[in-house]
Amino acid sequence: MTELYDRIEEAAAAVRARWPGTPHAALVLGTGLGGVADAIAVEAAFDFEELPHFPVPTALSHHGRLLCGRLAGLSIVATRGRAHVYEGYPPWQVVFPVRVMRALGAELLVVSQAVGGLDPRYRPGDPMIVEDHINLMGVNPLIGPNDERLGPRFPDMSRPYDPELVDVALAVARREDFVAHVGVTVAVAGPNLETRAEYRLLRWIGADVVGMSTVPETLAAVHGGMRVFGVSVVTDMCLPDALEPADAEVIVRVAEAAAPKLEALVLGVLRHEAGRAGA
Repeated sequence: MTELYDRIEEAAAAVRARWPGTPHAALVLGTGLGGVADAIAVEAAFDFEELPHFPVPTALSHHGRLLCGRLAGLSIVATRGRAHVYEGYPPWQVVFPVRVMRALGAELLVVSQAVGGLDPRYRPGDPMIVEDHINLMGVNPLIGPNDERLGPRFPDMSRPYDPELVDVALAVARREDFVAHVGVTVAVAGPNLETRAEYRLLRWIGADVVGMSTVPETLAAVHGGMRVFGVSVVTDMCLPDALEPADAEVIVRVAEAAAPKLEALVLGVLRHEAGRAGA
């Protein structure tokens, strides 16, 4: 883990060499949040290939860029795209950008994802604000020797997602007059989508949506002492008795169509945070 700490510092130094800012918030902008990336007043930008030890995404719609600048009154750093466990990256490298953003000074992580809906009340295009998660990926970025400079050996996960920011996001949805759910996401490794039997199991154990990301980043963020706001966009319904074959391109299109709702939630949370921080 000492080697991991040194790698994080090396990557952070590469960012600092071109950007002197100290971010308050870090954003992981997944599918459907390109508009948020476009709204950033960019002061420095990096391709992941330029930064030491960063994973290079290969998934559809994930670009692999680190953006530094200002958004909604805050100094921020954001990744446009992310790597996933199913791409073959080890867990420590999947969360490496979060570790680096924390090393740069970020106190809040905003993370988004595209998900399948397990709750029959949900509809494609609905956002779901994450209040808790279940990790069924079979991996955890915290496994291995612990470096206390990165966080405690046994981080508390009783409230991984900030309850205050959940309420802020719900208030935004009410004000903007669109449906936003609050629920539990379950993370699986992928890349295949689940069988009918697996969807029944996931719903039975308490999940409202299922995805292949967010949970590793949240674990790394909480380990590092960050607050977390998570939001998902339901791109397809995973109802065992009414299951239709999934199409990755359709999933991306649904996420992009829902982008204005996700952007309203994320920007609303950031504006609240700017007021809270006196930025």
